[in-house]
This record gives sequence, structure tokens and C-alpha cells, in this order.
Amino acid sequence: MTAKKRIAVVIGSTRPTRICGGIAAWARESLQEDSDLGYDLIDLAEVGLPFLDEPVKAALRQYEHEHTRAWSELVQSYDGFLFVFPQYNWGYPGVLKNALDYLYQEWHDRPASLLTYGTRGGGKAAEQFIGVLHGLHMRVLDTHVEAVITDQDVDENWQLRDLDGTLRPNRALLRRIDEEMTEALADGQ
Repeated sequence: MTAKKRIAVVIGSTRPTRICGGIAAWARESLQEDSDLGYDLIDLAEVGLPFLDEPVKAALRQYEHEHTRAWSELVQSYDGFLFVFPQYNWGYPGVLKNALDYLYQEWHDRPASLLTYGTRGGGKAAEQFIGVLHGLHMRVLDTHVEAVITDQDVDENWQLRDLDGTLRPNRALLRRIDEEMTEALADGQ
């Protein structure tokens, strides 16, 4: 019996009032339905990486700090990634770029997709982010999600009024991501 391939659903925002964790958990549950893959959440707020503080470039893998070695081990334990993040000023959160920049080889050849969100869906952030994933030599899947979340979808505390109702239109895309992730992992063997 072979072990299930593990996919990390990365919560790519650390803002205190963020909705990213709920969106990522919803995506994980949707992806897990009828999947042969195992999906786990990784919260960058819990990982707690400081601003990049390694003295040499990541490609050399000469990590000086324990937090970098722990991050490297965690990333290496996953077979693929779904990055979930908001669009900020037409870009993606700096904490996510920081987490990517800590490592290099660990990302190579891993399949990846993304779920962005914002008032216009996050397409500009997605475009930038995909360029970075290519720079890390990840296998970017064809399908990704750009979820539109309007001011009417959130309450006075900036939390989603109806998480499932707001995100439900994206379920078919998440099913396609699971299919593409499965295919990419089968092709990589």
C-alpha cells in the first residue's frame, strides 16, 4: 500500500483580521472530497519566519538558522502546494514572498496552484506569483482560482458573512486543481 501524497494548502496572509485561514480551510475541505491526495493546512502566521535573515543564498542550502532548517523540512515533507492569499495593491503578501525566498531546491519540480481573492479576484497578484513559482522551477498547474469577494460579502469586522455561499462558485475549479495535482504527481513518478 502506498502512502497518500501530501499537498500543503498554505495560508499566505498573516494579517490579524484576515479571512485567509477560513478560505484556505474551506478550500482544503473542498479539495479533500473524493480525493486520493491528503491536504493539510500550513499557516505562515504559525510558521513565524522572520524577515529573510540567512547570510547566503538559498540555492546553496547552507542554512544557519534553526527556523530555516525547520521550514525546509516542512516544505520537503509535501509533494505539492496550493497557495491561498489575498491581492494587496495588485500584488501578493510580502510574508508569502518571504517564505518562498527562504528556500530554493525544496520547491523544485513540485506541482503548485493558487487561490487568490479580492474585490476583483486577485488576477494581478496571481500573475506576479506565477512568475515567482516559475523562477523556483515549480510545475505550475493550468488551473487556479480567482475568488471575487466584495464589500457586501464581509461584515463590519471584515469577516465573511457566508463563507460557503461566497466561495461555492469556485468548487468546480478546485475539483479541477485536484485532478491536475493528481495527474502531475503521477507523471512525476
